[in-house]
Amino acid sequence: MCQIKMSGTGLLCSYRFSQIVVILLVLVDLRHVQANVNNHLAGVHRRFEYKYSFKPPYLAQKDGTVPFWEYGGNAIASAESVRVAPSMRSQKGAIWTKSPTNFDWWDVEIVFRVSGRGRIGADGLAFWYTTEKGDYNGAVFGSSDRWNGLGLFFDSFDNDNKHNNPYIMAVVNDGTKAFDHQNDGTTQLLSGCLRDFRNKPFPTRARIEYYNNVLTVLFHNGMTNNNEDYEMCLRADGVQLPKNGFFGISAATGGLADDHDVFHFLTSSLHPPGQVPSDPVKVPENSEKLTQEYKEYQEKLDKQKQEYKKEHPDEVKDDDEWEEFFESENQRELRQIWQGQSQIFEQLRDLSRKVDEVIGRQENTLSLVSRNAGAAVQQQVGAPGSAGAPPVATGTVSGTITRPEVDLVVANQNALLATAREIRTLIGEIQARADTIIKNQQRAPTAQVQAAGYDIQSVIAEMRDGMNQVKQGMAHVGQKLGSPQAGSQIACPTGNCVGITLFLSVTVVQLLLVFLYSFFKSRSEAQAKKFY
Repeated sequence: MCQIKMSGTGLLCSYRFSQIVVILLVLVDLRHVQANVNNHLAGVHRRFEYKYSFKPPYLAQKDGTVPFWEYGGNAIASAESVRVAPSMRSQKGAIWTKSPTNFDWWDVEIVFRVSGRGRIGADGLAFWYTTEKGDYNGAVFGSSDRWNGLGLFFDSFDNDNKHNNPYIMAVVNDGTKAFDHQNDGTTQLLSGCLRDFRNKPFPTRARIEYYNNVLTVLFHNGMTNNNEDYEMCLRADGVQLPKNGFFGISAATGGLADDHDVFHFLTSSLHPPGQVPSDPVKVPENSEKLTQEYKEYQEKLDKQKQEYKKEHPDEVKDDDEWEEFFESENQRELRQIWQGQSQIFEQLRDLSRKVDEVIGRQENTLSLVSRNAGAAVQQQVGAPGSAGAPPVATGTVSGTITRPEVDLVVANQNALLATAREIRTLIGEIQARADTIIKNQQRAPTAQVQAAGYDIQSVIAEMRDGMNQVKQGMAHVGQKLGSPQAGSQIACPTGNCVGITLFLSVTVVQLLLVFLYSFFKSRSEAQAKKFY
């Protein structure tokens, strides 16, 4: 318990107590939602439907076909996944079941990954349950428009420019409505949720359940490797879907492109309590037979291994040695973590060494200045007969630095720092101008490249004015350095002073690089927009 002795301590304790209460309420709410989801199908008989499912390994056969499925367009099937649409521009593909369903209620779990190199992607992935199989090169996420059934869209591109993507939406169509691309289907959706499913460390998951005219969609965001870490995305009552439909997955890309990979598509039929499927006896018999055959084959294989080891002991040792060269997934992950931390340690050590060098140079410079100043004072004050002698003129002592000279060097350095700050401010203004141009082009409602001649000319004019100011400042610094008040030319204390010409050249190169980067960045992002 928190004993309140002071007002500050009491406030801290009450704040911590409120945090604990909020966390407990959130946990109770999550458990309540999970309990509702689990109790919704309590007592319902599930049956795995292998003819409407696929999963690795050996997802595709040697001839490239997927059992009980057919795919087309730009889709590519491999042993581990189905790449419905690759990360290339204007690609479309789909995969559909060969036969319609023979059950009314179902539960589908999809494991997929949408990944790309850009900050935004396009177009997205779609799950279908329709009375007829769609096209493989259609206008709605790679499938046909005016479908009859359910379409669950994982939309990753913001067509209506409302900054509400990536978005998951369910759209039910009766075969007469065309999909509203301009508004991202917001005028037709049944329900949806705003979830980010791109570029996640683990594959994302979605569970689509349709039972007693209730459509429920659960979503796993791919941030953890816990396969049961689902959250509610949408739930709709009174959804009337046609019977005996086809399942399908489609995807499409536009001016921007992502890889759309599907790893698992697992379908289970749902039957009310008390209603058992028609062939409940064959499944246990087949499973027991297959289990017995597997055990016999495993025992036979073990015996053959033992006999081979006895007949070829040298080769067995070689095989054991070769096994050490292969690493498991855990070993590979640990090795990558160790390599990353080693690189971070090396970088920190280099930075520490450079900081030590800078500090050493500063200490050497300060000691040199103080030692020379002390020697000059001793020569002026401590010499015999110095009490009545006139003071020694500044700059007459060979190899020494007097106080006025040090003040002049410090003033010159301050002038250089002020000029550097002005240059930095100018670069920041140029960058702000470039960001403004990019944002104006991105906010264009027609997703076309706007004419930016006026903005570029104004930026060039500002750059020219800034360069003139820099030149004037550097000329002023040069006049100070070369003025007769400084006496003879003062040598740089450290020997690492940069000339004016080199400094101006480096500054001009940096400004040109910043301008070219902003210009090409705006052009590349403007050309990457997608049209319908």
